[in-house]
Amino acid sequence: MNSIIVNNLTKKFGSFTAVDNVSFEVNRGDIFGFLGANGAGKSTTIRMLTGILEPTSGDAIVGGYSIKKEPDKVKTQIGYMSQKFSLYNDLTVEENIRFFAGVYGLTGKQYQERKSWVLKVADLKGKEKLITASLPGGIKQRLALGTAVIHEPKIVFLDEPTSGVDPVSRRNFWDLIHELSFTGTTVLVTTHYLDEAEFCSDIILINAGRLIAQGNSKTLKTNYIKNTILEIESERIVDSMEILEKENWVGETSIFGNYIHIILNDNSKTETDVIDVLTNKNSIKVQRIDKIVPTLEDVFIHLLEKDKKNVS
Repeated sequence: MNSIIVNNLTKKFGSFTAVDNVSFEVNRGDIFGFLGANGAGKSTTIRMLTGILEPTSGDAIVGGYSIKKEPDKVKTQIGYMSQKFSLYNDLTVEENIRFFAGVYGLTGKQYQERKSWVLKVADLKGKEKLITASLPGGIKQRLALGTAVIHEPKIVFLDEPTSGVDPVSRRNFWDLIHELSFTGTTVLVTTHYLDEAEFCSDIILINAGRLIAQGNSKTLKTNYIKNTILEIESERIVDSMEILEKENWVGETSIFGNYIHIILNDNSKTETDVIDVLTNKNSIKVQRIDKIVPTLEDVFIHLLEKDKKNVS
């Protein structure tokens, strides 16, 4: 059963097309990753799907309602957490919870039950009187998610929710997302952290407003890069990459921490050819070279490069 059905969704601002004819579907209870660089069109898509922005053309059915014809009804079915923490920093924890509960019409026993749940997931029991601005980033983030789903929506949209928080807080936040998914809540999350996409059941890659790939992590890694990928550890890493880029049998190069990843245009080439170019011809020592399975970052960079060539 689909929670979200998107059909040819487009948004233009004057002559600029922010989202270009995007279509996809999201199943109930899925954690759906919406990936792309900053400015790719992720947030604009989210704002249309939540009824905040009206599309230029196309439509989407969210929670059973059209975002064009029934945006107010769409809003009753969803929770939304924006890029910036959607909390009032000058209010206490309890005042923020009470405010958002009031927005969604929660009163009496239902309010008390949901308030207790929010305090539990945010690890703020007994700390209701703290000013929200004083909370650590990870705790504030969990409080923001708790208030976004206090009314138990069928669908929750999370727009870059882990931006600017530490790795441990990010992982704890994703544990909470999985809890929501397990109870049947559909989660659509935008992110530019490619490691987070591994937690998603389905993934879309978007570039310049256009959908360029879709599938789960395994599908993306298997279907979109067929050529050999080598990971190289060497001295003078930048020089090494520049030298390899000049070889016609090297397709794409990128730096991954202290290593280089290269995609070979010619699968007859091997690790020996890389050593020959770097060590024998340029006196650069190679400490290690291995054939590897592509990461999502490899796939994303490959698809971006391919998309640029198609556009130009």
